[in-house]
Amino acid sequence: MKTKKAYITSIILLIGVLILLNVLSQDFFVRLDLTENKRYSLSEATKDILQNLTEPVTVKAYFSDNMPPNIEQVKRDFKDLLVEYANISGRNLVYEFINPNEDPQLEQRINQLGVSPVMINVREKDEVKQQKAYMGAVVEQGDRQEVIPFMQPGGPLEYNLTTAIKKVSVVNKPAVAFIQGHGEPGMQDMQEVMAALSVLYNVEPLDMNNTAEIAAKYKAVILTNPNDTIPPAHLQMLDNYLAKGGNLLLAFQAVGGNLQTAYGSDKHTGLEGWLRNKGIDVLDKFVIDANSAMVNVQRQQGAFRITTQIRFPFIPIINKFSDHPIVKGLESVVMPFVSPVRFTGDTTQTFTPLAMTSDKTGLVSVPTFFDVQRQWRLADFPLANEVVAAALETPGQGKLVVIANGTFAVNNNGGGRPQPLQPDNLSLFVNSVDWLADDTGLIDLRTKAVTSRPIEQLDEDTKTFLKYLNFLLPILLVVIIGLLRAAANKRKRIKRMEMHYE
Repeated sequence: MKTKKAYITSIILLIGVLILLNVLSQDFFVRLDLTENKRYSLSEATKDILQNLTEPVTVKAYFSDNMPPNIEQVKRDFKDLLVEYANISGRNLVYEFINPNEDPQLEQRINQLGVSPVMINVREKDEVKQQKAYMGAVVEQGDRQEVIPFMQPGGPLEYNLTTAIKKVSVVNKPAVAFIQGHGEPGMQDMQEVMAALSVLYNVEPLDMNNTAEIAAKYKAVILTNPNDTIPPAHLQMLDNYLAKGGNLLLAFQAVGGNLQTAYGSDKHTGLEGWLRNKGIDVLDKFVIDANSAMVNVQRQQGAFRITTQIRFPFIPIINKFSDHPIVKGLESVVMPFVSPVRFTGDTTQTFTPLAMTSDKTGLVSVPTFFDVQRQWRLADFPLANEVVAAALETPGQGKLVVIANGTFAVNNNGGGRPQPLQPDNLSLFVNSVDWLADDTGLIDLRTKAVTSRPIEQLDEDTKTFLKYLNFLLPILLVVIIGLLRAAANKRKRIKRMEMHYE
């Protein structure tokens, strides 16, 4: 009887402890984060923004109910994130979850705001049907509003939410300028860059033909892919701006390639000589890399024209990055027709390589004709780790970032339909501006989500190791658990056979 009472008491205590932990968990949230890039740990930038909120922020999360597991996981992750945000903000952030599928009028309202459903396949009773799924949110503070239209499974939830909060709570945005007047792409040709930069900055065009100097109000100015020669007077304006502590991003090409004409030549904008005087030499050569992107090639086969994809070494895929805030977390940037960057300055300057080519790299002089069907050999790639992007800090002047490619972040280059950017292409450009002009720390959030780790880029030994690890590890774990249980049972049997066992 005593044993039964003790058993009942233990059960009651256990239930009480579980209820107490459940109550406490509403106010305290703890998570063990073992991911490589601490994806589930809030950054200092997020904490600073939340702790400095002066007015309450409301987050209305619009998620459909009874969705497949991958979508339900996004909902759980977002709710966990909101619990942490609410705690850190000192209750200056409140949230609610709403199922729009239950209210047609609500659906219409949030569709007008920009929260749109996606169609997903749902299996019910051995049949597959399509169903509308909402996975968005609206962030509000006062009369300001920011929409997160869709949360991609595996996407950067913290970055999306924190930037939305920052956008509705910021009062005075610093200004940055895009230089115009030398054949640069217009701001309308860089839609994704403009959308990302507008979170933190007032982005303005700056026509150097209509000004005598670059205003000191600009935290950074950006010169992207000029196609005309830059007059000496404009280069002097850049000198004066840097001398006053201004910061400059140069994304330009010393060489240009045209796949339609299969011809590559050098470009003369005047930036080459201007940079050389500052200790940076952008060579008028093409970088080729065995790790490169694919291009479409049409071949005649009988009466048919067949399109196939082949690797084109003049469009390197950059996978090597230094330990610097601009490139931290980046995995893959595509840079068509890029040139090598060399440092020729002195010891008073700090030159930091940001992005480098692979161990199988070569250089091609200009002019050159492109043979897309050429059979490349290992001997064509005798070089390694050619720098294609770098940061320069000079005492008494502003900071300078040089990327030897002008098109990697342009959506619409030369007409036609706008092309979406590679995620890390966008991050490299916007991170560069953030490092030059922003001190909030949001630069660290943009690359917290994994973007691309294609297995074909791994060497054969690594592929083999991962394949066998994936196959054998579960079996090994089951065997280990079985051996441990067998050993434990053996100890129990031995103990029971002892003379004084009770």
